[in-house]
Amino acid sequence: MIKNYFYSACLALLVTAVSFAQTEEKPKDKGTLSGGIESNTQWYLNDKGLKDEVGNSTVQPIEPLRSNTYLFLNYTYKKWIAGIQGEAYEQNALLNMNPKYNGTNVATYFVQYKGEKLDATAGYFYEQFGSGLLFRSWEDRALGINNALRGGRIIFKPNTSFTAKLIYGKQRTGFDVARSEIFGGDWELRLSNVLKWETTELTLGGNYVGRYEKTDIVNPNFDALTSGISGRINLTHNSVYFSAEYNYKTEDAVVQAPGQVDNKLIKPGSALLINLGYSKKGFGIDGTFRRLENMSFFSERAAKGNVFNDRIMNFIPSLTKQHHYNLANIYVYQAQPNVLLAGSSYVKAGDIGGQIDLFYDIKKGTLLGGKYGTKIALNFSNYNALSGTYYIFNPQNYATDFFGFGQRMFSDLNFEITKKWNTKWQTILSYINQYYNKKYIEDAAGEIKTHIVGADIIYKLKKGQSIRFMGEHMWADYDRKNWASATLEFNFNSKFSMYVYDLYNYGNDLDYYRNHYYNVGGSFRKNASRISLNYGRQRGGLVCVGGVCRFVPESSGLTLTFNTSF
Repeated sequence: MIKNYFYSACLALLVTAVSFAQTEEKPKDKGTLSGGIESNTQWYLNDKGLKDEVGNSTVQPIEPLRSNTYLFLNYTYKKWIAGIQGEAYEQNALLNMNPKYNGTNVATYFVQYKGEKLDATAGYFYEQFGSGLLFRSWEDRALGINNALRGGRIIFKPNTSFTAKLIYGKQRTGFDVARSEIFGGDWELRLSNVLKWETTELTLGGNYVGRYEKTDIVNPNFDALTSGISGRINLTHNSVYFSAEYNYKTEDAVVQAPGQVDNKLIKPGSALLINLGYSKKGFGIDGTFRRLENMSFFSERAAKGNVFNDRIMNFIPSLTKQHHYNLANIYVYQAQPNVLLAGSSYVKAGDIGGQIDLFYDIKKGTLLGGKYGTKIALNFSNYNALSGTYYIFNPQNYATDFFGFGQRMFSDLNFEITKKWNTKWQTILSYINQYYNKKYIEDAAGEIKTHIVGADIIYKLKKGQSIRFMGEHMWADYDRKNWASATLEFNFNSKFSMYVYDLYNYGNDLDYYRNHYYNVGGSFRKNASRISLNYGRQRGGLVCVGGVCRFVPESSGLTLTFNTSF
């Protein structure tokens, strides 16, 4: 039975908060209350026309009505802030979410003092050191990630040139915390301020992160404390910018499968990230290089490799172009920081690669630019396994080449032309060429090459109204082969819109793969509130946000989402 008490409490708190916030004669010294509600509810259906990989129809869950609901409240009084977040997963969480998210409970809470030079927090908090390759705590509800720390944080900023951070806590996992302790510090110095440079900015930084977790293994060959250190530099001069960061993780037991801590294979980890670019009006080029070796970092060793990203301590995005086309997101790259020497037909200890972005605006009034100009974007990304020597038999071991490129795992070459023809018409034309090695990325057979073309056409009607059509086609030489997709969206005004789309997998020889993934829905927005309703099918596979992914099963049903803030 759905816990109506939680929803009644949410409504009561919301009404109270809105009334409080809208009181016109509210004395300033009583502080302010803010917050919001976000709810995603789905009714899953039996769909005999939707087949899984062995030809069976999708089965309606025992509890078909599921929802994820969040209520968060913050109270601010002068330099003090207090907050709390309640979460309800009733009757269960949405399909393939972390099973630790169940029931209704208080999830996070905090008290914070925020002064000009001192910022102190007790309770749950989020933080990131540098790029996050060594440590990042954050929340992403679409991915089911909330790895906040419960403990304390101090940020000291004596002037505009120097910032220091200290943290200590235990990481959230479900409605509980992990059994390890996490602590560390970060510092950053803006040398350009100290040297009073006007056209050049130079920043140096570094951090330390420690994870202390006792093990049940008798006579372990690794320490309970695993440390990570990092150094970084950021330099900008006029239109040129450069940044570099190196992270090192001390020796620790390698985990090749969830729950299997190897007491014989003890290895360090490292990550190198370099970014270089040039940008001016109408032109920009940006290049990113990254090398990862055994760089997974979890608050509990045995959690490494879990499909829910539970207890993950660092942030390792894919660093590839985030496509807005549906078909270009079927074969999505995931960063490969893990070690795998056994139980498969391949070996790996990390990945190496990067991407290049090029932007160019053809000037207005030229032959190709026309009246409104033309925008061209080119992107190329490529990632390989680390080359080296791998010993797969006991005793297992490996030695990688620092700049060695092994087996190619993924590449994506794409370009996009954006053209505004007049005050009403705009088109975006795209071509995407991808290579996807399922063996290395998913531990499944096959290498896939795709060609994707897409057209995005927008037509503006009278004020506030527009029609958008997006057509796509993908040619693939393996796996589920060819796909076609079409999307039609109509915006009635700035508040109300509707859409319909269909993805059709027509190219496979197996009949149960020849599925239509249709969807129809709409949304209404007023002030800070939004409600949306849609019905259709969910294609199984990876759902990615910012280069971090989670797997979702194929499903069919009705979805209602609501969020508001005050």
